[in-house]
Amino acid sequence: MDFKLTEKSPKHFAFEYEQDGEKLAEIEWVERDNIMDMNHTYVSNALRGQGVAKKLLDRAADYARENDLKMNAICSYVVAAFEKSEAYNDIKA
Repeated sequence: MDFKLTEKSPKHFAFEYEQDGEKLAEIEWVERDNIMDMNHTYVSNALRGQGVAKKLLDRAADYARENDLKMNAICSYVVAAFEKSEAYNDIKA
């Protein structure tokens, strides 16, 4: 699954997954002071139950590591993922 990095506005980014021109999944954040405020995760009904939200979060986590950023969990999915797994401890804000 290939996620496209999109700049929605200055300091507002997302990784998106589209198929046939339709957005089927995304994870969004706003960057401030080297922190990614993870504020929205969306997965369409067509992709639910396939681990797509985790794949999006993992891609965003890789982006954070590649760019020396930290992640602040705001959206409920990211909050829950951070609580369940220690895999993100190195990038938690």
